[in-house]
Amino acid sequence: MIKKYELLFVLKPTLVEEELQAKISYLKEILEKNSAVIAALQHIGTRKLAYKIQKFERGHYYVFYFEAPSSSILEIERNLRISEDFIKFMTVKYEKQKELKHWNKLVEKFMPKPEIKTEKIATKEEITEE
Repeated sequence: MIKKYELLFVLKPTLVEEELQAKISYLKEILEKNSAVIAALQHIGTRKLAYKIQKFERGHYYVFYFEAPSSSILEIERNLRISEDFIKFMTVKYEKQKELKHWNKLVEKFMPKPEIKTEKIATKEEITEE
């Protein structure tokens, strides 16, 4: 059965921008291989950890909002445990109506906005010049 999930994860603070993007792409591939449909991605930023994890005091925080079969979560989490660059993660399942409404609001807020193409309207002066 397809459920809605939130996956919060923390990446090592020593990763540069290219490595961060590679890890996010890696996680997207894992989710898609396990029949997940990614709704949104939120970049929270680099923050101080509540306590040291693997000698790190800071980390890059991200959240994926996705829909997936409940059977695929174990495989997704297994892959996160294998990778050394993910220092912490947490998966939250949304089930109740109130939780699902909140999930939908979060997805709307962090979904990439489509670019609106605006055409330039000719001014009166431009028309008379032609």
